[in-house]
Amino acid sequence: MGYYTPAGGLPPQSDLLTDRAVVKLAYTVIPKGVLRDIVTSSLPGFTNTHAWIIARPTPSSAQTFSQLIVEIGPGGAAPKPEAEKGVESVLFVTAGELTLTLDGQQHVLGEGGYAFISPESEWSLANEGAERTSFHWIRKAYEYLEGIAAPASFVTRDQDIAPVSMPDTDDVWATTRFSDASDMAHDMQVNIVTFKPGGSIPFAETHIMEHGLFVLQGKAVYRLNDDWVEVEAGDYMLLRAFCPQACYAGGPEDFRYLLYKDMNRQIKLT
Repeated sequence: MGYYTPAGGLPPQSDLLTDRAVVKLAYTVIPKGVLRDIVTSSLPGFTNTHAWIIARPTPSSAQTFSQLIVEIGPGGAAPKPEAEKGVESVLFVTAGELTLTLDGQQHVLGEGGYAFISPESEWSLANEGAERTSFHWIRKAYEYLEGIAAPASFVTRDQDIAPVSMPDTDDVWATTRFSDASDMAHDMQVNIVTFKPGGSIPFAETHIMEHGLFVLQGKAVYRLNDDWVEVEAGDYMLLRAFCPQACYAGGPEDFRYLLYKDMNRQIKLT
């Protein structure tokens, strides 16, 4: 199984400017052609690294999280990636190998490698291989609940978890769940959703959760609010709370995306 990874660079001067990038009140689409070297950011505390920041808390973007695609070259490292206290993270590797030292234990995450990092863990990152490594880094300020401890950190792989089919979908729509949604210790999930060609979300989902969706593989037509938008591997969609959403997956391969959602917390009014 493959995962789309940005190649960077710049398009030739002969290319047209027309693209599919759009920012609206209800949603944002960042197509893969936007992920060029000229729009990368440097990260404090990282060496031989650049990143595409594709979501951050602003009025026109995410409200609950940030999402980065981070590329670390050989020998690059981050002894202390997270500078803020109380922040939880998910890492998902799409290319190369990433060495994660988590609470004193070293893990080497290859393609499909996944790590949930508790807000109470100590951790560091390094690329000890000969090739670049690329991974998604999703960050959220953890919301503590009285009497419930923060969830423990863990490391796993996409390849090791069987997708769970959604009810009444004839196995054409499934979700790879890396944590238990019923566990109130978790205030977010980052999963992988898979549609077989022709599979669909057969109604316009409208809900309190905001979503970040990065297309790892395949293509689809997505319904976002009142627009139909074509998306393919490498595209990113940010859906704000209550944005209606549905999709039809196209062929010839599975349509898969990395999905962020916030959950399990009461709405704050004061």
